[in-house]
Amino acid sequence: MINRRTLMGAVAGAALMLGVATPLMAQDKPTLRFSAVFSEQDIRADMMKMLAEKVSGIADMQLYYGGNLFKQTTEIIAIQRGNLEMGNVSPQDIATQIPAFSILTSAYLFRDAEHLKAFFASDAGAEMKAMAEDQLGIHILGPTYFGTRQVGLRIDKEINTPEDMAGVKLRMPGGDAWQFLGKALGANPTPMAYAEVYTGLQTGAIDGQDNPLPNVENMKFYEVMKQIVQTSHLVGYDLLVISQKVWDEMSEEDRSAFEAAADEAIAWSTAEHLKREEELASSFEEQGLKIYTPDVDAFRAYAQKMYLDSDLSSDWPEGMLERINAM
Repeated sequence: MINRRTLMGAVAGAALMLGVATPLMAQDKPTLRFSAVFSEQDIRADMMKMLAEKVSGIADMQLYYGGNLFKQTTEIIAIQRGNLEMGNVSPQDIATQIPAFSILTSAYLFRDAEHLKAFFASDAGAEMKAMAEDQLGIHILGPTYFGTRQVGLRIDKEINTPEDMAGVKLRMPGGDAWQFLGKALGANPTPMAYAEVYTGLQTGAIDGQDNPLPNVENMKFYEVMKQIVQTSHLVGYDLLVISQKVWDEMSEEDRSAFEAAADEAIAWSTAEHLKREEELASSFEEQGLKIYTPDVDAFRAYAQKMYLDSDLSSDWPEGMLERINAM
């Protein structure tokens, strides 16, 4: 017969068991801290909120923006040390540790956002992603497109080929790689701080600048420019990455669901960026700027030859450029 004392003991035992089981179950759902330098107003912040919602049954994502958790260039090291689980990192940061990755930062490598996506989904892309996994301990979920760099000029000179850029003082960020890019466009690269570009265009200290169209809007460069030459010389993107250790600890089913959710969120973000660029091009034309497309094939051939003839390509995987061009 079950008396009151026996019944109470059974209930207490069950409660104790539940009390132990609950935190164990919670531990099975990992916490993924995500760090990025873009602001919470960025389209990609909405991309991450979308991803967090879609994988809420798999992991608890904590989102940090504006470099508030880890500064730019430090995210990969934080992941390697176990202080961070996810990040939005630049391919340049990966290239710092894996020189072969520098090919993915060169001008005229990717033609557009679709080409970028196709590469990372290809066998060639898988080979490059494997380098990051094996050497850095990070799993690349996909490229996060944020705009294509175009040349904006304050002068009337029409540009069709790299030869037309001769003598054009084109503001480029400081650093050898950026200055080389300016030369690869046929221009006379001029280093200048980003905050000084508006005044530089206004006074004629520089003839032009190169940025994605959203930057042109944000910094109001269009007020002191006459034309935008759609050279499309650099497809801007970062890489959404997760710790390889954390990735390996997930079940195959969870990894598959996580990857699908990341693909969907990235595709949404890319579409939003492309839509914004198209809207801005129309807006700038309405404000009187001349917008046109030069001989992009001529620019691509000129730039790629310069890269191949320089030391910058010495670490590139053999045949990788040809494989990417052929896609």
